[in-house]
Amino acid sequence: MKKMALFLSAALLYAVPSLTAQTGVSKPVLSPAPATQTAPALTTAATPVDTHAPNAASNSLASSPTYIIGPEDVLLVTVWKEPSFSGTFTVRPDGVISLPLVGDIPSSGMTPLKLSDDIAVRLKKYITTPLVTVSVQGVNSKRVYMVGQIGRVGPLPLTPNMTPLEAIATAGGPAPFANLKHIYLLRNVGGKQQRIPFNYKTAVKNGDMQGITLQPGDTIVVP
Repeated sequence: MKKMALFLSAALLYAVPSLTAQTGVSKPVLSPAPATQTAPALTTAATPVDTHAPNAASNSLASSPTYIIGPEDVLLVTVWKEPSFSGTFTVRPDGVISLPLVGDIPSSGMTPLKLSDDIAVRLKKYITTPLVTVSVQGVNSKRVYMVGQIGRVGPLPLTPNMTPLEAIATAGGPAPFANLKHIYLLRNVGGKQQRIPFNYKTAVKNGDMQGITLQPGDTIVVP
């Protein structure tokens, strides 16, 4: 009996490794861990470009507290709670604007703040405490004029501290046969026309160091 039990035990010990080899299940097979998912990159929408933005140079010039109003400038006059006295007005060639009931008001040669005070004084006949604001909406009085061998002949808006070299570049540059050494400015000084020479070649070569800053009404002549 004991011999029979020993025989069965030995048979079982022999059969288990053989069965394992046949089925191929010796060790559990572990699946690899899934790869970490990377969050998708966030994209930022492009900021739209305002193609109707006003000219920055003209805005900075008009918003200056020392800006002097001139003929053809466009003014926005706002009287608080009084729309009948408010509106947009163009300075006439004689330097005045016309408000309802008030009539003609000299404006050329004044700053917007000074003109606001003047209008407020005139409106006291009709309004107890007028609050007036004047802003420059269009800078048309500050111009220089280009004449001769230049890309674009005619008036040119004057920007703050503009030099003759900048004005010539803005007007398209000199023409192929322009006499660059004999360009000059015509300026009205005390009722008399003054001629100011400007050497374009020197300005381009050494920098615009000739100390000339354009003034409203200047004419640049490119022979």
